[in-house]
Amino acid sequence: MTINSGNSGEPGVGGFTGSARWSRGSASPQCAGSRLPNDAERAYKSQLPYRRLENAMSPPTQEEQRRLLKSHFVFGKLADNEIGELLAHAHVERFSAGDEIYAKGSPGQSMMAVVRGSVKIASPSPDGREIVFAIMEAGEIHGEIALLDGHERTADAIAVTDCELLIVYRRDFLPFLQRRADVCIMLLELLCQRLRRTSEQVEDVSFVDLGSRMAKALLRLAHPESGEPRPAVLHVTQRELGNIVGGARESVNRQLQAWQKAGLIELSKGSIVIRDILGLKRVI
Repeated sequence: MTINSGNSGEPGVGGFTGSARWSRGSASPQCAGSRLPNDAERAYKSQLPYRRLENAMSPPTQEEQRRLLKSHFVFGKLADNEIGELLAHAHVERFSAGDEIYAKGSPGQSMMAVVRGSVKIASPSPDGREIVFAIMEAGEIHGEIALLDGHERTADAIAVTDCELLIVYRRDFLPFLQRRADVCIMLLELLCQRLRRTSEQVEDVSFVDLGSRMAKALLRLAHPESGEPRPAVLHVTQRELGNIVGGARESVNRQLQAWQKAGLIELSKGSIVIRDILGLKRVI
């Protein structure tokens, strides 16, 4: 598989705009994170085929939501009263593993922060293949491009595990941007960082061997953009890792098995445990 477009790990960057498609089959094109009136929203959600986790997890408290935003290197710059005002307009949605959170081409009017669980950002092809741009873990934010321009999503977002997302709407966040130029600049820096990463990913597929690409991808997944270390258990399948690095699953499996024998990683169903970060860095 060849990655042939400059897109970041977030929906909204690069050329993956395509034609609109909504795979849920609802008469309404709205997806998660699109503001609807209460009655219409309840009616729409009742038609959705996926399972909501109404009782699987206790809902995050206001303090948990506040800590989530304060820990982010962009939204942590907001004052406590600004975060409180933002949270007053936000809400939490829950998804089961495998649920589609939003589809490529669907309306984009919101940004989402992962409170719990993991989310895959990917772009599908007509023949069933996909490019995986990123696996978002708790504390990370996706969909911020739609927050800025209000245009359609340029990738799918799929729940890798059972997860909870804090949804912030564009119309509620734009007033912050209008009076906080520093936050605008930080968002631009974030987008530039992701675009640079995508350019590097495209170059790697063409010029770097598979083992080095895999090591770089695992280290990126283990360390989010904030620079803070993440737990070494990565919720990514071998197929998804192959889609990230542009390699066949069989080749990815052989390399992972070799690394497991060398003590660099440990494989389990649906996840990869990093045992030796320095050892992986030496592979690059």
